[in-house]
Amino acid sequence: LQTRLQAGQGYGNTLSCLLTVYRNESVAGFFKGMSFPLASVAVYSSVVFGVFSNTQRLLSQLRHGDPAHPPALADMLLASTLAGLVSVGIGAPVDLVKIRLQMQTQSYTAADPRLKPTVPGSPVYRGPVHCFRTVLQKEGLTGIYRGAGAMLLRDVPGYCLYFIPYTLLCDWSVPEGGASPTPSSVWLAGGAAGAISWAVATPMDVVKSRIQADGVHLSKYRGTLDCILQSYQSEGFKVFFRGITVNTVRGFPVSSATFLGYELSLKAMKRGQSETSP
Repeated sequence: LQTRLQAGQGYGNTLSCLLTVYRNESVAGFFKGMSFPLASVAVYSSVVFGVFSNTQRLLSQLRHGDPAHPPALADMLLASTLAGLVSVGIGAPVDLVKIRLQMQTQSYTAADPRLKPTVPGSPVYRGPVHCFRTVLQKEGLTGIYRGAGAMLLRDVPGYCLYFIPYTLLCDWSVPEGGASPTPSSVWLAGGAAGAISWAVATPMDVVKSRIQADGVHLSKYRGTLDCILQSYQSEGFKVFFRGITVNTVRGFPVSSATFLGYELSLKAMKRGQSETSP
């Protein structure tokens, strides 16, 4: 729904988009392009969270001589920025494949593959691997990283407003003298951080989705700034908030589960280390 609302045409609002996808593509239409994100989400999250936490620990070690010292706001800001930078290197190709497949409103087998598709929605890719290989062959490495600039402008502030609100909300929820936040506090703080982050990131998410969907049948946008200008001139300022409801509503449970899983995993690993230590 998010991709169709942001990069597609004629869907109107979220409910209209949902009904149109279901009517034309059945339930399977809601799961297009999910295999690449599912295959890579564990590595992606591990790297992003690892960069964030290890950068904080390194900065605390350099500043205070103790990696466990609570980080300053500036340290969290730098750690979040680095996490956002790293996320683009892993996430841009995955997002490109996902969006290209999601923008195919027809299945590949429904058309004659000998005919060259010329209109938006025509089937071009047989699946995620075929999509990745085709883009790499036709557009090169720059094609795989199409939209990386817009993604960078989305993820750097997005992760700053993801990790920092989460950390502050968790600190606020811990009672005086408490060691760590409760699972319910982590769940709530993670969900709130995810909703905030995605709400703020939506304008650049729209630009990223449009650039990555571009280039299949024709190249409409010359870059991030050109996409912003063309989108604004043709559809007005409101275009940059397409999909904000889906992003925000989805961001809460996804981020809640992500942070809760992260914190519980850390506790389990620390418990295991303490039990095996002599």
